[in-house]
Amino acid sequence: MRIWFDMTASAHPVVFRPIIARLRQTGHEVHITARDYAQTLGLLELQGLDYTLFGRHPGASRPRKVLALARRTSQLRRWARAQAFDLAVAHGSNDLALAAASDRIPAVNMFDYEFAIQQHHIGCRLARRVITPDAIPASRLSRFGVTDGKLRQYPGLKEEYYLADFKPDRTILDQLSVDRERVVVVVRPPPDVSLYHRKSNPLFPRVLSHLGERDDVQAVVLPRTDAQRRHVRALNLPSVVVADHAVDAQSLIASSDLVVSAGGSMNREAVALGVPVYTTYGGRLGGVDEALIRSGRLRPLSDVRALELQKRTRTLDWPRRDPEVILEMILSAIE
Repeated sequence: MRIWFDMTASAHPVVFRPIIARLRQTGHEVHITARDYAQTLGLLELQGLDYTLFGRHPGASRPRKVLALARRTSQLRRWARAQAFDLAVAHGSNDLALAAASDRIPAVNMFDYEFAIQQHHIGCRLARRVITPDAIPASRLSRFGVTDGKLRQYPGLKEEYYLADFKPDRTILDQLSVDRERVVVVVRPPPDVSLYHRKSNPLFPRVLSHLGERDDVQAVVLPRTDAQRRHVRALNLPSVVVADHAVDAQSLIASSDLVVSAGGSMNREAVALGVPVYTTYGGRLGGVDEALIRSGRLRPLSDVRALELQKRTRTLDWPRRDPEVILEMILSAIE
């Protein structure tokens, strides 16, 4: 078959890497489109995945988001029409959902956060198959037109599937000139251009200041955008290292002592890799994070003084799950 994947955010190249590899190994032809946003393109290149570029993230403005959606959807529709695809797959890309529906291509919509309301009203309704973790109650998805026949849910975290064959690069700290004798903290800023994260996150600047002034800490900040990178650098915090480009974040997490993140995927990668992690996320918690907090694997942070800054002496147990489970769910859309 000819299968199309659309990558619009930094997590997508690592999420789909094992799926694409298995499809290609079994003789399917896979084509990838991408949007220029955060580290998406850099990570595609890091993963060795070829792609066709269409558009870039328009920023935080709602009107610009609507215009960008219409423009990129039109571009994808014209491109896909000539490709004769059998299946289209994305992790929350409404551009793909609209273009695939227009070209009558069966589509799969994956996601692991259920409160991106506007996104799901489009993606879920147009998809033939919706795939989520089973920590998200199916009752929360019915308002998006997700029926029992359309929904497939997998156990655990998506990160436990794509990290199943993960082997960390132990040189990552040296590559970034990080002092491994100090407490190494990986820091991820808020997704400040996401519609579901409109309110400012006042806790995050306090976390950064707290970590950046301590001489027993080395905080490695992984900015989402160039604007975030420039802002953090301008603070001139002595204990902060700012990544210049897309890096092997999974190896960095595995080599760290602690993760403090306002995002979703990096929090769950830390959980999957057995590394202590705090969330500073300022939006409504989804079912996955609710379950992780109940189990104690993810810790909500409301006060920087609650951070336990110490060298990690052990790695918590974490399951390795077979990506074939998700692959079979994806291919069930064309049964």
